[in-house]
Amino acid sequence: MRHLTTADIERFEKVYRLNLINSITGYKPANLIGTASGEGATNLAIFSSVIHLGSAPAVLGIVTRPATVPRHTYENIKATGCYTINHVHADFVAAAHYTSAEFGREESEFAACGFTPVYRDEFPAPYVAESRISLGLRLKEELPVHNGTVLLVGTVEHIYLPIEVLRPDGTLDLQLAGDVCISGLDGYHQVKPLASFAYARPGQGPQPK
Repeated sequence: MRHLTTADIERFEKVYRLNLINSITGYKPANLIGTASGEGATNLAIFSSVIHLGSAPAVLGIVTRPATVPRHTYENIKATGCYTINHVHADFVAAAHYTSAEFGREESEFAACGFTPVYRDEFPAPYVAESRISLGLRLKEELPVHNGTVLLVGTVEHIYLPIEVLRPDGTLDLQLAGDVCISGLDGYHQVKPLASFAYARPGQGPQPK
């Protein structure tokens, strides 16, 4: 078994280190974050850092990279307080990845990458019309991290999804939705169900659902 220490990691070549540390956490969700500036200019960017923080109230977090260069998603969220999270599906995964290119502030990734912005229920941030599962969030707090990244915490105000992917127990059939996940910086994967288990209780062992 290979053993890597902090010193080993710091000695790696930059790209090798980026690939290693971005892969080491395993599969991550693939989402497009939709925002608009205060003047209404739209922006779209792929993120693999969306995390669940709580269900009552419904709270999610996203991690933004250090603002050492212009970060249009972060700037728009700070300006308007609102953003959307849109699931990435297999039928547009290449276009979703293309949103990671460094487009200028004046060019919308919606147009450049072939996506359609849509506004719903007077929410000020654009959703991705092509995404089958979308959420509208409002920023609640911003938590700086020691390495310059920022955890943005938002409350879920809107959810849009096809009724057929919503199971009776509230879980989602993400395979039916066509969702993909990310490994590392640029690997995309489809997944298939493996198992579901009932709520775990001591003394019972794992129980099939």
